[in-house]
Amino acid sequence: MSRRDLPLGRADTRKTTPVATKLLGAPEIVATMLVFRDALHVHQATLNRLNVFPVPDGDTGTNMLLTMEAVAREMAEHPADGERGGSGHMAEICGAVAHGSLMGARGNSGVILCQVLRGIATTFASLAGADGPDVAVALDAGSRSAREAVLRPAEGTILTVAACAAQAARAAVVARADLVGVLDAARNAAVEALWSTPTLLAVLAEAGVVDAGGAGLVLLYDALLNVVDGRPMPDALELPEDVAQLVSAGPVTAAAAASAGREHGGGPSPRYEVMYFLAAEDDLVPAFKDVWAGLGDSIVVVGGNGLWNCHIHTDDVGAAIEAALDTGRPREIRVTDLAEQVEEERWVREAAARRPVAPPSPADKVPVTAVVAVGTGEGIHRIFYSLGARHLVAGGQSMNPSTRDILEVIESTPAQQVVVLPNNSNIIPVARQAAELAAKQVFVVPTRGVQEGFAALLEYDPSSSGEDNARLMEEAAHRVLAGEVTRAVRATTCAAGKVAVGDFIGLSRAGIESVGKGLADATIGLLAVLLGPGHEIITLVQGEGSTAAETRRVTEWIRAVHPEVTVELHHGGQPLYPYLVSIE
Repeated sequence: MSRRDLPLGRADTRKTTPVATKLLGAPEIVATMLVFRDALHVHQATLNRLNVFPVPDGDTGTNMLLTMEAVAREMAEHPADGERGGSGHMAEICGAVAHGSLMGARGNSGVILCQVLRGIATTFASLAGADGPDVAVALDAGSRSAREAVLRPAEGTILTVAACAAQAARAAVVARADLVGVLDAARNAAVEALWSTPTLLAVLAEAGVVDAGGAGLVLLYDALLNVVDGRPMPDALELPEDVAQLVSAGPVTAAAAASAGREHGGGPSPRYEVMYFLAAEDDLVPAFKDVWAGLGDSIVVVGGNGLWNCHIHTDDVGAAIEAALDTGRPREIRVTDLAEQVEEERWVREAAARRPVAPPSPADKVPVTAVVAVGTGEGIHRIFYSLGARHLVAGGQSMNPSTRDILEVIESTPAQQVVVLPNNSNIIPVARQAAELAAKQVFVVPTRGVQEGFAALLEYDPSSSGEDNARLMEEAAHRVLAGEVTRAVRATTCAAGKVAVGDFIGLSRAGIESVGKGLADATIGLLAVLLGPGHEIITLVQGEGSTAAETRRVTEWIRAVHPEVTVELHHGGQPLYPYLVSIE
């Protein structure tokens, strides 16, 4: 794909009054990082939709944004100085950019972006101000640093976009371009490289998209031109028309999942993403990379001076962590089941695309208190509606909604007081952050699952205050005994016995309570542990993977062993968990 014969995008043609900046100083670096962060926030959803490589988990925009938010936090620790809010000390600011991006890098795209920024920051750190030639050197350093950090670099990715931008910047310097001319050349080359990514990476062509990380990186060059030349940031990403139409129509990752499920070398993609910080001597890291080279792919190791941010996709989580223990000291270890994340991403995206709203009723009045609930699955949404929630946010275990997602729904409610039900432990802090930012009074009831959310809504009174509702709803949530049944994705040993990959396991809030080769066996085992004297009602919420026959086996066991207990069945349609269990 080429754009030579196409009109240039908004960032090339629409200008405001130039600010006539001839050098990039510390204030301009600060401003650029903040503008870049804000642009990623605006275009986060689109970048997520483009994400099909190396795994179609729809998180490229999110990971790049989280990385830049860490940079912004690090810069904020330095005293402001100057009209644009920089510290006035280039070394300090560049150090903040380098360290903040290293410590805050998330996912494959975030770690590569970190290295681009670190290369740029290292180049600028010793300068009072950077001109066109300095920028060309910095972009080249960032491109080379990013490529060197990736063990098996693939063309058609963010690496290609960074390299083409750096090459164009160097050529512009040779042609005696000024600072704006160098940035112009880099930005235009980056867009052209972005448009060509499907010709270099088959999975992008099959999905009909361009590289998500590369599209995000273009915004960095837009931000530089915004600060240096006063150009407005683009309202939309500059994408080929067919790609723009595709992402605007909805998620593209599901269509691409089959082809994107393999790495460019062929074969199945590893199951897990492992990330951690590694404190190790620099001369030991090459041997560490050699060990990781035999364990997986999408390997990125960045850092230096004794601290490294390490990222790998692998099937052997234990070996990936043991390699760090043999080299130094790992910390903040994060393991993500990519297969689970991809599947839940599909459900969340489809739910978000449908924008579920409660059926309108002429009798509806603006309540004193409204409820915002988080959940995934059409049936789950219907249950929330039936219990009085009128405002839903799509999200779950692997695809947590952002602060912005929750805040937008809070602000859209007509009520001036709102209760939020996060329905997942990971989402509770996000909901609390949204509550702090909201213009209205918001109360977060810390529900850890939809079962607790359902129980909380039984106490909901739209005519009562948010404070009273939150208190009663939290008490109701605490009275529920919740559990779920899913499939094991790794072998382990627990109090319930040995667990093999593919076994069904019953989980309570305390951990694994039952193991079974069959779904009904694991569900019955879970209920046998959880049920006790005084329990009166069992609610089974059926999700993807449950069948009428399995459900019948479970309900017949309950009636035979606990005839005093009433069983309620609901279709939830949730992914990953064939049964959600609630006992009251």
